Amino acid sequence: MSPQTLFYIIIAIIIIDFVIDKILDTINAKHFDDPVPEELADVYDDEKYEKSQRYKKERYKFGLITSTFSVLLTLGFILLDGFAFVDGIARNISDNPIVIALIFFGIIMLGSDIIMTPFSWYSTFVIEEKYGFNKTTKGTFILDKLKGLGMMALIGGGILALIVWFYQIAGDNFWWYAWILVAVFSVFMNMFYARLIVPLFNKQTPLKDGSLRSKIEEYARSVGFKLDNIFVIDGSKRSTKANAYFSGFGREKRITLYDTLINDLEEEEIVAVLAHEVGHYKKNHIVVNLIASVLTTGFTLWLLSIFVGSPVLSEALGVSQPSFHIGLVAFGILYSPISEITGLIMNYLSRKYEYQADNYAKTTYNGDFLISSLKKLSRNTLSNLTPHQAYVFVHYSHPSLLQRYRNLKSRF
Repeated sequence: MSPQTLFYIIIAIIIIDFVIDKILDTINAKHFDDPVPEELADVYDDEKYEKSQRYKKERYKFGLITSTFSVLLTLGFILLDGFAFVDGIARNISDNPIVIALIFFGIIMLGSDIIMTPFSWYSTFVIEEKYGFNKTTKGTFILDKLKGLGMMALIGGGILALIVWFYQIAGDNFWWYAWILVAVFSVFMNMFYARLIVPLFNKQTPLKDGSLRSKIEEYARSVGFKLDNIFVIDGSKRSTKANAYFSGFGREKRITLYDTLINDLEEEEIVAVLAHEVGHYKKNHIVVNLIASVLTTGFTLWLLSIFVGSPVLSEALGVSQPSFHIGLVAFGILYSPISEITGLIMNYLSRKYEYQADNYAKTTYNGDFLISSLKKLSRNTLSNLTPHQAYVFVHYSHPSLLQRYRNLKSRF
């Protein structure tokens, strides 16, 4: 295949992916005004419903502007030989392949982040502020950006440097070493993310003794779930939106509650939410997802090893001198259709696991409390009660509220 043909394929993939995504967004938006299902009629009152409609439509329009700008920026960068320009800068600084790759991706990532920051700023301080969600201060916003860039440089740069080094010493067999590295890192992060990364952004404190902790511990004992670590995170530092999640394995196993969740829900509803999270653990969903992620990464790296050394990949992006980092960029774009397919599969499995966790919660605690908690969380986030099924199939990692309601109300 000639570099020019591959170039046109790359452009076509970017455009087709954008068009399909926008078609789905538009189809979904056309159903914003559908009648609310009878089962969910109590989620919103009239005033709240009108507010949710305005919020959904404003987010849709903003998303359309943001994604259009992003794809035009990407296409312009490719058409104007942006990759060759950045590659030239990196090669003028060093002739070491590892340093070149770090500088190359550093410039692109930093440039992209700077260009897109105004959109993120507008989303946070205009749209989210307008609808009462934002609690982030401008100082926190900037500090989060700096911390994120620092982590990307330290962790992302470190992993990239090792992968390029593996390629230098092992050639096409580098993918084995890279796979082991990523697999070990993934397991490590699953174990210690809450202990090492979360404190950089949020304060976590053990849930205080009281009726809520007693009810949680009583439920945990009733299902044989050893639970010593229950933490509260200051989610209200950034947003009014609530969440809860389970993380870690073994002694690092913990459940984390957003302080906004504790404020928004009754104690029985919180226990029902945690019963759902325990269901994920009992059904081994975390382990299965981790294994699936590691296997998918292995497949991707193996496929990368077959093509990354081809000069055609670099030449397709306007770079005459073949290199691992340019080949990686071209491969990433060409791989995106496969990534979309694996994403669909993972979303399908995720929705299936959500049903299983809901079923576990309703059989070991109380399905009605879980329903009422889901309704409250949907109301407080102004969520869409009438998403189009095609949009749910492609984008949702969780079933819609109506689907979860009907599942929780049904018998097995």
